[in-house]
Amino acid sequence: MEFLGTTQLASYCGPKKSCLLPDIAPTTTTKDTYQAYYLPGYRQLSTWRPGLLHKVVSVPPNDDNGQFNPSGRPPTVLPALRSSLHARYSTRDWHHANMVQLKGSEVSRYCAGRMNVDSVRLMQDKDQLTYQMQEDSRRNLIERISNIAYWRSELMYELECLLKENQALETTKKRLECAVDELQGPLKVALECLYHREKRKGIDLVHDDVEKNLIKETDVFKECQEILAKLAQKIDQQLGINRDAQHALEQDLSDKNSAHFIDEKCFNLRNTSDSINFYYGVEKADKTVSVPATWAKFSEDNIRYSQHARANSVKLREDAEVALESASEEMWNQFISTNLAFNKRIAEVADAKNKLQAQLARVLQEIFQTEDTIMLLERSIKAKEYPLKVAQTRLEGRTKRPNIELCRDAPQFQLVTEVYTIDDTIQTLKQHLQEARDTLHMLMVNKSNLEHDIAVKANSLYIDKKCMDMRKVFPSTPRLIGYT
Repeated sequence: MEFLGTTQLASYCGPKKSCLLPDIAPTTTTKDTYQAYYLPGYRQLSTWRPGLLHKVVSVPPNDDNGQFNPSGRPPTVLPALRSSLHARYSTRDWHHANMVQLKGSEVSRYCAGRMNVDSVRLMQDKDQLTYQMQEDSRRNLIERISNIAYWRSELMYELECLLKENQALETTKKRLECAVDELQGPLKVALECLYHREKRKGIDLVHDDVEKNLIKETDVFKECQEILAKLAQKIDQQLGINRDAQHALEQDLSDKNSAHFIDEKCFNLRNTSDSINFYYGVEKADKTVSVPATWAKFSEDNIRYSQHARANSVKLREDAEVALESASEEMWNQFISTNLAFNKRIAEVADAKNKLQAQLARVLQEIFQTEDTIMLLERSIKAKEYPLKVAQTRLEGRTKRPNIELCRDAPQFQLVTEVYTIDDTIQTLKQHLQEARDTLHMLMVNKSNLEHDIAVKANSLYIDKKCMDMRKVFPSTPRLIGYT
């Protein structure tokens, strides 16, 4: 019993045995009648011919009268007489020839029967082998199609996730850029406040808490802008990496789709399909560039690269969210701190201005009173001149008394005392008048200083209030974190 699928060797395929007949030379009729048929794409095979052929026995030429002469000698008896006296074959020869012919036919028939049975069996084995090979190929193709479908689904899922991540990363980048642009307004306001406060005058040009907070606010805004701009730049670089991963996934997915289509087309081919044809030498041309392990590893590497890019993208988005939240909170805190410093400074300047104005009012009143005092002193000094003139005139007149009448009497002493007293009074009043005038000058200077300080305070108050008016509008928290 032979195994299915193995080549069976028929007995007629071995060395040719004689079938009790002498070898008969083949005639040209068989060669001319049966032409060799060659299958396309296969090597030339020798034309099959039956093992037992009828051979024609060569007949020597006849003599002039048409009689057969086996020995070639001249006949000693007339041909007509000879044929009647001697037969060509004996009965035994005739039976023997029949028996040989029958046995040869039996052997030929037996060999032909065995050849037919072996041929049918060989065709069945080869048909089954061909069918089995086709089924194995179909099974391998369907398995390959399922593998391609699996990796294609994995690539599609990863590509979808990557596209969503790219979209989210683009949104985060736009938010960062919007936040950086939103900071331009507050930064410009802070710088303008610093420039306006440089217009303060005199003692009010002080490095106060407002200026410190404005400088800090400017630094905070610039620092937040730099941080957000750097994050936007990193996100832009990450987007480039993500696009590379996306391109690799799309290219791999496109190749998988093409391979899936081709393998499905090959799987659907049948022996009765119209698109089949011979392609000589195609089995010898090996254009493969990978094996199943490297093929699967290629897609796996693309997916891992995409997953790594997505992980970095998620981390960058989280960092951007934290940076936006912290920057917004820090800017709001600094903005509020600066506004509180402004309000405190405005209150201080307003209080100082009010005090100066109150003091100026008192100084003005004192100046008015001092001017009245000076006027009274001048009148008083003017009024003392006449009594002095009277006393001095009396003394001068009494100096003209004759001789002994020039007596130091009580009137003389009284007049001299009166002159000294009035003169001393005048000198005292003049001294007080000078002091009053000096006081008035001092009050006038003080008034000028107070008015100057009040003007300075009013200028500082105007500048700070103007700065506060400029700082009334500040971006809201959603705008600071990039939402428009």
